[in-house]
Amino acid sequence: MNPPMTGSGSPSDPTFPTDLLARLVASDSGRPRLTWYDDSPGPTHGERIELSARVLTNWVAKGANLLQDDCAAGPGTTVGLDLPAHWRAVYWALATWSVGATVVLGEPVGDADVLVTIDPEAAAAHGGDAILVALPALARSHPEAAAAGGAIDEAKELLTHGDQFSPMADPEPDDLALSADGHDTPYADLIVPQPVWGEAPRVAVDAGLGSLLATSLSAWAADGSVVALRGSAGIDPDTLTRRLDAEGVTLPLLAP
Repeated sequence: MNPPMTGSGSPSDPTFPTDLLARLVASDSGRPRLTWYDDSPGPTHGERIELSARVLTNWVAKGANLLQDDCAAGPGTTVGLDLPAHWRAVYWALATWSVGATVVLGEPVGDADVLVTIDPEAAAAHGGDAILVALPALARSHPEAAAAGGAIDEAKELLTHGDQFSPMADPEPDDLALSADGHDTPYADLIVPQPVWGEAPRVAVDAGLGSLLATSLSAWAADGSVVALRGSAGIDPDTLTRRLDAEGVTLPLLAP
């Protein structure tokens, strides 16, 4: 029998994001856990991406291996995510937590030891390791990689890393997991259960990256899944309603 997903453990034995991923794979490795719709203007407009627990875990492992092997990231390292609320940002956050490092969001992102960004100029100007991300699902290289100095071209390099990950060191419960606009969260408090969501909720969310990450962790803690939307306010309400119905959403966390 698979262990129940009850969210955070006791303060002395908390659930970490890596624990959640392992439980999702054990529960049902093929069930969609993150579904992504992009309705925002730009090169990814119209994309729909669906990641099962197994596929999500593979993306996370590749990112974690890149961070650990190429950037020497581990507990005590800060990783700035200069990314929009996007499915790629989710696996980079999980990869950061897999190596035991700290995700940095918001104003101090450029001061992080490692910068993960979509901006070639920011990558080139960063004093430490930088990873340049191309958002389109089928990207095989970033079109402006040459302008990013010595930054790692994620689209070109990530797939060369392994699908399995073994950390060199694990974080402690009191280690800093998330620093977002001056608010710090240790690993012990990162996953916040939401009992009112019920068991195995399918949660729709269109929000900033911090909210997307928090919602995803809470949903997964209840053996649930997430439908992440970007730019949904700009589409026809009837189209949005049909989409949520087709996806089996049980909890729409969307602005009216």
